[in-house]
Amino acid sequence: MQLAHEDNLRLNVLFAQPVQAIRIDESNLTLYALTPKGEAKIRLNPTTRDEQYLRWIREWLSLKVTGSPGGYPVFLRRWTRTGHARNNLEQMLLLGEPEAIVAVVHNPELSHDLARRAWWAYPNADTARRLLEKSVVVQGELGKELVAYLIEFLPFEEVALDIVDTVRLCLQGELLDGSEREKLWNRAKRKNAFYVGFLHADAAHIPLPVPAHPLAVSIRESLSELLAANNPFANVLEHTLSEGGQKWLQALLLALDKPTDQEVVISLFRAIQKRFNVPFPEARGVTIEVALMRADEYCQGVGTPEALVEVLQVLPREYQEYLRSILVLAQLGEDSLNPIFGGSDAVGSVMRKHLEPLTKMIQQAAKALLGK
Repeated sequence: MQLAHEDNLRLNVLFAQPVQAIRIDESNLTLYALTPKGEAKIRLNPTTRDEQYLRWIREWLSLKVTGSPGGYPVFLRRWTRTGHARNNLEQMLLLGEPEAIVAVVHNPELSHDLARRAWWAYPNADTARRLLEKSVVVQGELGKELVAYLIEFLPFEEVALDIVDTVRLCLQGELLDGSEREKLWNRAKRKNAFYVGFLHADAAHIPLPVPAHPLAVSIRESLSELLAANNPFANVLEHTLSEGGQKWLQALLLALDKPTDQEVVISLFRAIQKRFNVPFPEARGVTIEVALMRADEYCQGVGTPEALVEVLQVLPREYQEYLRSILVLAQLGEDSLNPIFGGSDAVGSVMRKHLEPLTKMIQQAAKALLGK
């Protein structure tokens, strides 16, 4: 490893002070450092091929930071991107290796300060999304900066599932105000994936003029004791008929209108599974035929979970059709798509044709709960 004398000198001077993060611009052969005093930069002077010289620079950084020239094992890409890296996070930010920064970003124990450094070191849309998955970032100053970046980048986002994630993450807490959420919602008219992002977020953020169900108050009164006892089936019925629940169902109908991508449809079904999260003795994600059969059996007292029996005992019979529709939706999930997507890579209108038997029943259940 033979670094240029001036580079070696400048690097040693740089590390004579506290360094918070390192970023290397390979195209311009420039090393940037984040320090308590601000940003410093070193223009590199290669003594060999650029690629080899950058490898030597990273070996120097690794030796300086960790005592070993081995650097960060980039072949561990998948493992570290699932948050399993338990290295010293501060050291990993100093290696000048993008994959090491990615591993830091995926770590669930990330602090706001380390998140700020990681964002400086590797600012791109995926880094922003992964950082916004951390509550400490959402609640801190960095959160709004990341959201502003993602909103500005959205028109250039080509991957539909990344649009879903971006919308979902930007809608957390108060990162966007009401007018900004409405602008985001209006984009959904051109790209279906935006609707799915809203389905994953707080229903209160869906800017639709949809009131609570006309029978919401009456049914809530019938379920008052069970709601006080935190009965899960009573909770989901009351929640679905509320203003937020009705907005969510209307957004679901819009999302089901013209999906174009399998990954987005899978995300949509994950949102359904999360929304109607009630305790069933069987696994979630059954076929629509099984969901319809079980919903009928449960309402008739066949294998009915005890908490559901309690609801059926106090809910007037004329309101039980609403509960049945919820029971249908509550049994669906990502695995409901296996018979349709298994072995098929269809997209667009062909995919929608295959999905029609499933989506039609979901639309019927949603419309029944909306009183349509």
